[in-house]
Amino acid sequence: MAKKAPRRTAQRIQEAALTLFNRFGEPHVSTALIASEVGISPGNLHYHYPAKDKLVGALFAQYEQALAELLPAGGGVQDVEDTWFFMHSLFELVWQYRFLYRDLNDLLSRNRLLETSIQVCMTTQVDAMRAMLESLRAAHVLNIDERELPVTANCLMVILTYWLSFEYVRDPRHALEPENGQVALLRGAQHALGLLAPFLAPSQRAHLLQLRDAYTTTSLQPFLPSAS
Repeated sequence: MAKKAPRRTAQRIQEAALTLFNRFGEPHVSTALIASEVGISPGNLHYHYPAKDKLVGALFAQYEQALAELLPAGGGVQDVEDTWFFMHSLFELVWQYRFLYRDLNDLLSRNRLLETSIQVCMTTQVDAMRAMLESLRAAHVLNIDERELPVTANCLMVILTYWLSFEYVRDPRHALEPENGQVALLRGAQHALGLLAPFLAPSQRAHLLQLRDAYTTTSLQPFLPSAS
């Protein structure tokens, strides 16, 4: 069996940076720490990424590509189950690159290129939310006035963008640790779909409750901080 080609240094740097940024927050991770994690010299890291902003930009490009592959599915949803899967997939991607959302305001204040890119990215996501709602409306799953679609799409985007911030505020020491990811994602998806519940056809609303019950009850517990 042929051996796998070794990962390129740039890829290893990106992987290490993503792990460290997600764990500690981008402002608290130095390029020296990233180099140490990869097992290379700081000079070698700077050869690939002369500034930390360049590394952040590379990671954002990865996120943007993954998002571009996922968003078209929004226009194809036909029922609550499709919607659940689509929203949960979006939350999973946010979790994978959660440092972008955890440190969003700080990153935007320091990185003009990222500021512009994030704005375009969010507009694209809102469009995908709108397409999802329109698809559900056309399938007679969602009984919603067309005039309410833009506001509802924006509300879904607010939850997607700031859900992890909410989780972090309620439990700063544990919320964004890897072992708590699945619960945080379930809660986010459930609350996003909760926005749609009043507009759902009766059979679809019942199905939404069944979907919620199918997952762990842990994800539905009150928002109380974990014991320190």
